[in-house]
Amino acid sequence: MSTSLETQLLIVGGGPAGYPCAIRAAQLGLDVILVDKDGLGGTCLNRGCIPSKALIHAAGRFEAIAEQAADAAMGISCGAPKLDMRALTGWKDGLVDKLTGGVATLLKAAGAQVLSGWARFSDAKHCVVTRDDGETVAITAQNVVLATGSKEVELPFLPFDGKRVLSSTSALEATRLPKSLAVIGAGYIGLELGIAWAKLGVKVSFVEALDRILPLYDAQLVRPVLRWMKAHGIDVHLSCKAKGLSKTGLVFADKDGTEQEIKAEQVLVAVGRKPVTEGWGLETMGVDMDGPFIRIDDQCRTAMRGVYAIGDVAGAPMLAHKGTAQGEIVAEIIAGHRRRFDPASIPAVCFTEPEIVSVGLSAQDARARGEDVIVGKFPFAALGKALTMQAGTDGGFIRVTARKSDHVILGIQAVGAHVAELSGEFALALEMGARLEDIAGTIHVHPTLSEGFAESALAALGQPLHIAR
Repeated sequence: MSTSLETQLLIVGGGPAGYPCAIRAAQLGLDVILVDKDGLGGTCLNRGCIPSKALIHAAGRFEAIAEQAADAAMGISCGAPKLDMRALTGWKDGLVDKLTGGVATLLKAAGAQVLSGWARFSDAKHCVVTRDDGETVAITAQNVVLATGSKEVELPFLPFDGKRVLSSTSALEATRLPKSLAVIGAGYIGLELGIAWAKLGVKVSFVEALDRILPLYDAQLVRPVLRWMKAHGIDVHLSCKAKGLSKTGLVFADKDGTEQEIKAEQVLVAVGRKPVTEGWGLETMGVDMDGPFIRIDDQCRTAMRGVYAIGDVAGAPMLAHKGTAQGEIVAEIIAGHRRRFDPASIPAVCFTEPEIVSVGLSAQDARARGEDVIVGKFPFAALGKALTMQAGTDGGFIRVTARKSDHVILGIQAVGAHVAELSGEFALALEMGARLEDIAGTIHVHPTLSEGFAESALAALGQPLHIAR
């Protein structure tokens, strides 16, 4: 059975870019249809951000209890923890179900129509949606927003099978843990999952083709993570390339080309993600490409009039919060508002142990752009709140980079326990064009980690209070 629909706005993809676009557009009075195949909330909510952070949190709890059992610190003693991985995965799935249900409720309340199925375009404004029950719906749209997201990159010689060779998706669906795991790729996805599994008692090893882990972050930020990994027996093989499976593990070539083997029950492939541009008729839509991504301007417009692209499919950084911001802006543009996507910065967070935050430019990046800068750095070892959380000895710090001439802040980076929660304040400082004096002159609550931000600004000004000059 086939039906036909017409709409002012068709959005393809219900992830963190697509569904906020649908909600905002419907709030603004537009007639909206959202088509989604793989679950509202997209990869982030169903197979990425949320389930991985649930696993990371649970792993941290498990590790903390195990450490407490071994050493009755603070006068607290307990028995060794036991792990039921099936129950842990069930708890994680419950959180996901609750949140995806919430997205559906929000879309309905806003007045957006949701179709579950796969859309295939015949031209820029016409598509046919094949629904889960086999029925088809032909849609004609005045405006189209492409929010098809991204997927894991698969190595041709190590295809995902969900058993020995895992993707990040299948790793998050595990109901049992292996005794040993080899991770290919030491970017943020591989490190977040690998470190979490190590906390749960798995012997973890990394194979990375580059000469360093986390190449998007500078050496100072990465050093505390490397120190934690070394202290917890995680092997890191840099400048090495995976070759394939052996009967007992993963074969890789070291920097000299010599083949070696890691004993591992399972292998997690985490070598990146790529935009989903196949299977839905992109070639019929008359849009231009920018490498693997759809090319857009500062209003997220493609080369085809009335067609927009947002989120991972529209280019780096491939971050959920960037897609959400683009979705809201595009909805307002289509509704007739004057908006453009031009953020001062897009924060990036790595939920490793410890966490890393980066907003704006590092001192090295700023100097490479010709800026004369001053830098202030404040260690968590001198921060009371960090010490009360047993987080003062992990090498953590907050670092601020500012232009020397006018003290305008150009970038803020931090590494340490719970620093992800400071990312909003960091981003706001850059978005508002804050100077060092603005941060130093703002009263920060004591005792909190945010005090470290004010102290780093004071350090850049040459006036630190709680560290020696």
